[in-house]
Amino acid sequence: MLRLFLNPIVRYSILSMLLVGLTQCGGSKSSSSEETSEASLDSSSTVQLEIEKPQLTFGFIKLTDMAPLAIAKELGYFEDEGLYVTIEAQSNWKNVLDRVIDGQLDGSHMLAGQPIAAGAGFGRQAELVTPFSMDLNGNGITVSNDVWSKMKPHVPKDAEGKPVHPIKADALAPVISEYKNDGKAFKMGMVFPVSTHNYEIRYWLAAAGINPGFYTADNIQGQVDADVLLSVTPPPQMPATLEAGTIYGYCVGEPWNQQAVFKGIGVPVTTNYDVWKNNPEKVFVMTKEFTEKYPNTATAVTKALIRAGKWLDTPGNRPKAVGILSMPEYVGADSVVIANSMTGTFEFEKGDKRSMPDFNVFFRHHATYPFYSDGVWFLTQMRRWGQIPETKPADWYHSTIKDIYRPDIWMQAAELLVKEGHLEASEIPSTDGYKTPTTDFIDGVKYDGKDPIGYLKSFEIGNKDDAL
Repeated sequence: MLRLFLNPIVRYSILSMLLVGLTQCGGSKSSSSEETSEASLDSSSTVQLEIEKPQLTFGFIKLTDMAPLAIAKELGYFEDEGLYVTIEAQSNWKNVLDRVIDGQLDGSHMLAGQPIAAGAGFGRQAELVTPFSMDLNGNGITVSNDVWSKMKPHVPKDAEGKPVHPIKADALAPVISEYKNDGKAFKMGMVFPVSTHNYEIRYWLAAAGINPGFYTADNIQGQVDADVLLSVTPPPQMPATLEAGTIYGYCVGEPWNQQAVFKGIGVPVTTNYDVWKNNPEKVFVMTKEFTEKYPNTATAVTKALIRAGKWLDTPGNRPKAVGILSMPEYVGADSVVIANSMTGTFEFEKGDKRSMPDFNVFFRHHATYPFYSDGVWFLTQMRRWGQIPETKPADWYHSTIKDIYRPDIWMQAAELLVKEGHLEASEIPSTDGYKTPTTDFIDGVKYDGKDPIGYLKSFEIGNKDDAL
């Protein structure tokens, strides 16, 4: 029980001395274990695994959805597993991807599309795996004040005169036409070509008949036949780029939509909860080589992250999470801005703050489980917009995602957490990896992860394939 009352530094020192003593007595830990093995049950009821690599460095981008990493570190969940983790902010998503592939990072907070693209043939290729989904929802689409003033007359109002949500891109269509008539190409930002944000803003636009453009070998910006020119802008630079007039709107995660409200330079018009209800957002990624060389370490990391996700969705914990995220080594934004979305509300127009309890979900709705159907959706959007240039058979979608999404690692970690009492057995989904079909999209189109070809054929705008 002494362990409960020691600060992390003292705990680490005692553990180090114990390890030295074990080594001098001939004790050693295997670095080639093929299977997860249990070593001991410590005073906090954590099943200690034989950790092959205890010193780890993880990356992240300064967004609130990196929260599971910060919480796992600050609350000692990594340390409970015998892991000593350094978490480093990265400059952009490309840097994140490259540093994981090159082995400079042991793992990272990453866009869900990044490991999928790396295994599907778009961009830099590598064998990456996702054992843990970091969150659901969490993004918004923001437009400049000028654009909003022109959209607003086309948005339905409620009895109190407030805009009725969700706001569809139909209200943006006449504004795009007006800008074009004035000789201005309508420009919007997203964070990366394979980001959820890119696919969400494209989905939102296309649902209103607005063509967001196609990727081709000659146009890697994805702007062929585009009514709106989408370009990459790093998340922390979104508000300043909007204020400078370089772009007229953007899709990004928090706190950068709320920052636009806080600064009075823009208005969020919709969230990705309304584009696709309870959609997956970020994932935690390691190389396939890492998980095979250090299987117990990969499982232990996943255990700590699942615990962090559950803590984040436990009522009453979000204010503390906001305080942690506002620290300069994590997101570093004003706590008031972070709290706007992290504590169950979201502000659209200044003063129009609405209850959105599911804007950020870290555990509920089986948020941490890496569902194959979530990954297949990203593959369909890559094909829809030309990032995957050729027709693929349905089996390709399933086999590709099963090499990347690893619910087996998640399940191994979760079963240990149930044994420890950190999870209830009912919190483990009973699934074949595919969610039931849903129409919870802004256009009501049905998505069945087991029928990617039929899904592609259901859209008016986008590449369509015939079953092979």
